[in-house]
Amino acid sequence: MIKYCKRCLYPSNHPLNLIIDEHGICSGCRVHEEKNIINWEKKRSQFSNIVKEYKSNSGKNYDCIVPVSGASDSYYILHLVKNIYKMNPLVVTYNKQYNTKLGIRNLANLKDKFDVDVLTLTVDPYIVKKITRHTLRVFGSIYWHCIAGQTVFPVQVATRMKVPLIIWGCHQGLDQTGMFSHHDQVEMTRKYRKEHDLLGFEAEDLIEDIDGLTIQDVSQYIYPDNQEITNVGVRGIYLNNFFRWDSKTQHQLMVKKYDYGSYFQNRTYDTYNNSDCWNYNDLHDYIKFIKFGYSKVVDQVCRDIRLCHISRSKAIDIVNNYIFKKPKNSNLFFNWLGITKNAFNYVMDQHRNKDIWIRDENWNWTLKKDFLVNSYFKYPEEKVEEPILVEGFENNNNKFSSDDDDSYILIGKGC
Repeated sequence: MIKYCKRCLYPSNHPLNLIIDEHGICSGCRVHEEKNIINWEKKRSQFSNIVKEYKSNSGKNYDCIVPVSGASDSYYILHLVKNIYKMNPLVVTYNKQYNTKLGIRNLANLKDKFDVDVLTLTVDPYIVKKITRHTLRVFGSIYWHCIAGQTVFPVQVATRMKVPLIIWGCHQGLDQTGMFSHHDQVEMTRKYRKEHDLLGFEAEDLIEDIDGLTIQDVSQYIYPDNQEITNVGVRGIYLNNFFRWDSKTQHQLMVKKYDYGSYFQNRTYDTYNNSDCWNYNDLHDYIKFIKFGYSKVVDQVCRDIRLCHISRSKAIDIVNNYIFKKPKNSNLFFNWLGITKNAFNYVMDQHRNKDIWIRDENWNWTLKKDFLVNSYFKYPEEKVEEPILVEGFENNNNKFSSDDDDSYILIGKGC
């Protein structure tokens, strides 16, 4: 039986192996308690010592690599690295190809406001589609290539350009589920990336005859070998080991200082994160609900419950308001990949979690009654109400772009 944390809303079937203790409190909430007792000044001093060690004495090379996108924590990471700690970063970004206008605008604004060099990887769209057809069929994932690209390109650049330090933002396993303590000072590893980010599959594992994937097709996603990494001394550190991470407060500061753009999204109240992508908080998130029975809005209310931005009771209302919403932008993906809605639904039915979903008398999928009894879900009878807005999550998109073209913006390479 699935259990739920009594403090936040995380279920015991969380894919990052969350643990609920004898008091009914999850490991993520327990590790979050550290945030209120840690000496953050001491942690910041540790970070300062690390970055001093990696500064280029000659000034002829970059001090570090900073992976970014047109959303999430990119601005705050650069704010700390470039403007507070005076590092000279090489900024790298993987082009996920599902780009919104606002994401493109935010990325362009980032280059201007922080005055940085940006290196972008745009993989051949034909190859990306081949890979996505495979990962959709085999894993039930439309986002594997994005996560693979975002996590491998910075490491590839670090080894090629001999810039050993990579500075990431927030470690998901630490901040969400308490897989690690802040005191562990966990760093990025090939093992964590494969097992948790990539669903257990490296790029080489995708090679097979059915979808016609070759070693050349997946070459851009192959992680550098251990000898290359050792030769350069590459290490990836996470800022939330050294700074008290609060996404809402940080984004509000970035809007004020650097004109970061945000907008209302379909399946969550969080206007700041993943606004650069048509799919992440839409079709990709709906797939997450089908496979695990929870979605990104649960991640975000759990985060904000712990940070005392919202109450648990309000969080339950928020989740029920968003989690059952159907994706708005799925046709964009179907047209891009060249598949029909029926084909997509057929594939996803193979990946649907049968422990929580069942066909009703009309052959429609519905949540099982015993799952609903043990959860906080209030299954909607007809339609979902108007979105619940949460104070502090603003929408300033009208200043920049309406995204009314309803199309992906590729950047830098034609289809």
